Amino acid sequence: MATESVAALPLSKAVLSMEIDPPGNGAVLGNVAPEDWRNALNKVVPAVVVLRTTATRAFDTEAAGASYATGFVVDKSRGILLTNRHVVRPGPIVAEAMFLNREEIPVYPVYRDPVHDFGFLQFDPGAVQFMEYEEIPLAPEAATVGLEIRVVGNDSGEKVSILAGTLARLDRDAPHYKKDGYNDFNTFYMQAASGTKGGSSGSPVIDCKGRAVALNAGSKSASASAFFLPLERVVRALKSLQQTKDESKVGWRPASIPRGTLQMTYVHKGYDETRRLGLKRDTEQTVREASPAGETGMLVVDSVVPGGPAHKQLEPGDVLVRVNGEVVTQFLKLETLLDDNVGKDFELEVERGGLTVNVTLKVQDLHSITPSHFLEVSGGVLHALSYQQARNFRFTCGLVYVAEPGYMLSRAGVPKHAIIKKMAGEEILKLENFIAVYAKLARGARVPLEFQSYADRHRSKSVLVTIDRHEWYAPPLIYTRNDATGLWHSKPAIPCPSISPASPNIPLDAPYDEKTETIEPTSSPVGEAGAADGDVLRASVASKESGGTSPTLQGGEVVGAVALDGQPTEADIGRVEPKRRRVQELVGDDATTITDNASGRVEGGTLSARGTVESTQTVDERGGAHGSSASLAEHVIEPTLVMIEVHIPPSAMLDGVHSQHFFGTGLIVHHSQDLGLVVVDKNTVAISVSDVMLAFAAYPMEIPAEVVFLHPVHNFAIVAYDPSALGPAGAAAVKAAVLLPEPALRRGDSVYLVGLSRSLQATSRKSVVTNPGAALNVGAADCPRYRAMNMEVIELDTDFGHAFSGVLADELGRVQALWGSFSTQVRRSSSKRSKSSVLSLSFPSLG
Repeated sequence: MATESVAALPLSKAVLSMEIDPPGNGAVLGNVAPEDWRNALNKVVPAVVVLRTTATRAFDTEAAGASYATGFVVDKSRGILLTNRHVVRPGPIVAEAMFLNREEIPVYPVYRDPVHDFGFLQFDPGAVQFMEYEEIPLAPEAATVGLEIRVVGNDSGEKVSILAGTLARLDRDAPHYKKDGYNDFNTFYMQAASGTKGGSSGSPVIDCKGRAVALNAGSKSASASAFFLPLERVVRALKSLQQTKDESKVGWRPASIPRGTLQMTYVHKGYDETRRLGLKRDTEQTVREASPAGETGMLVVDSVVPGGPAHKQLEPGDVLVRVNGEVVTQFLKLETLLDDNVGKDFELEVERGGLTVNVTLKVQDLHSITPSHFLEVSGGVLHALSYQQARNFRFTCGLVYVAEPGYMLSRAGVPKHAIIKKMAGEEILKLENFIAVYAKLARGARVPLEFQSYADRHRSKSVLVTIDRHEWYAPPLIYTRNDATGLWHSKPAIPCPSISPASPNIPLDAPYDEKTETIEPTSSPVGEAGAADGDVLRASVASKESGGTSPTLQGGEVVGAVALDGQPTEADIGRVEPKRRRVQELVGDDATTITDNASGRVEGGTLSARGTVESTQTVDERGGAHGSSASLAEHVIEPTLVMIEVHIPPSAMLDGVHSQHFFGTGLIVHHSQDLGLVVVDKNTVAISVSDVMLAFAAYPMEIPAEVVFLHPVHNFAIVAYDPSALGPAGAAAVKAAVLLPEPALRRGDSVYLVGLSRSLQATSRKSVVTNPGAALNVGAADCPRYRAMNMEVIELDTDFGHAFSGVLADELGRVQALWGSFSTQVRRSSSKRSKSSVLSLSFPSLG
């Protein structure tokens, strides 16, 4: 089925043109001659403007972005433009109008209807200095079926286009644009085959006398159908604006345009269908006699918003018969009664399944459930759930709605359009509750947050939210709309924000949860020995790059490893007891896995529930030297490995960084009472402006870390952590790696690759060095970014795929090389994306 779309044109697709072709001489069409249209268009065209709008924040039903549209002058002396609501937008915008002679003036929103698709912009009439124009009068009563019309506007970005058509319907249902955005309702629309497209939103639909009989709003993309909004309610709102302007004398003040609602949606159904819903014959006859000639049906309840005046009073399928004792069958008459009775009782008579039901409801002020302020925190936008979205999602108005998650919430996995229910164990019913809870939290604190999504509204989801400890963004601000100026004014949401950092200790007490991406213990900490100091960083480790909240596997070639020093203690070797265990291998010998970042499509291999490609192998110490050595190497190296999770704020995407979220395995190279150092590749820690979290294989705890060094040439970085954050037991369990730089690896040497899975389980594989000095060649990317050059790596005889990472060690668990990851750009036909290649660095380059 063809889709319906609002007719705003994205800014990037706009092409401006100034000329309009004068109509040629032709025969008279009915009673209208071409000369009549020429005269009408000469008056109308100068009053039509191109609107360039930029929404600076996501708000309510609209996302941030820029677009072209159309508007036209309806009051020249007061400087008022009429256009669509989805052009004016409910949130903050910056807009300018361009007249026919290319004069550009700033315009400011003064009103947007909460429900219907119209809004007004104001401008300074004195700013238009070099062109004469007239206002376009509004004539809603002139719209009739068969009326010949012209749609004048910025259709397809052409600045001025004149599209002809004939009104075919005056009682079309309001178009449904999308399930999670703006939709008009409780009104009829007009329809004509005028073929309008993007950019024509807000165009006047004129008759041969140059009067606007409707407002162009949307179209059906697969056909020539265009949808026009009737102007009856527009005329009412314009009169209120004009009166307000006259009373204010200097400048503008917010207009008071009463709007009432019962928070329910009606649809117009024919009499045959209302009878199937239970309408009695006697009632139908009464309605027909009381209705205007040509009436074809009645209003039927389609949906009721939870928590609204009609909730639990009216039900879908109820047929409306009378309002305050008067038969009502039209949207316009019902809306007029609602607007005139705000705050008063409303008596409705409906028929439900053949039974007459009388209810008394209080008419609610529609503006009271239309948000006019929002909270900006960590790049995200939160505000009260509007009537528009409450109707779309079937939630109660006023709940805390995520218009844009920003850095803090998206990092935790909270999606756009989510409804926040609880935070830090406290119930969140309105925006003030959220601000009060947030004000109590220190920087770096991690607290649970519970939310619901409209796509799965019957189930709540819980995540851990980390309060921005680096202050990548400004402190939380409240923005409030000023309808007198069209601007939004900001003030601090928290007068005295807490500046004390939170404790970095984050003990977790349940298995790993991939939804919240937290690592949690399944057993008690092992090991009582003190931490051993290791040599300073000499190598880098492999990482699995991730875009979004779920990590993605990256493709590449396995070509090598590195070398390092020290000896394992006899106590370490003695603690290894014979055992049988399953060793999880991230990739089989012949598996190749490449993941598409945009779609998450995996080619080759098998994807496990945790997003890694796995195979299993049983290792039995009693089965031979392979099992014994691999188990020993695992046991010795496991306390030295960490899983590193890196988040990069969107505001800090520097140096060609191609993703905001990375995972990788790190190696602890120094661990003392006061300082811990971890080495990791630069495909995991790409820039220093990052939030780094460490999850230790030896101890079930997650703590923050800081980037202290990024090598300007070679592919490694160093992050530091505070060992005291682990507590006495954790500090004792974690160890620094024993490095073995000499002798250097040679062709034919046997090595054990020991890595860490996403579930923090050490795994191992045995391999043989085939080339200890292979040249590294990483191609340049289109977007300038870091790439390693003038380096050598070590090649092995086994292809471990692109997800297996860790270190190369000898049979005693001494680290001889590090298995690192490099990012390269993949070009496939017209698409381009990034992948990770698992490589290694030679020891001298890391010194």
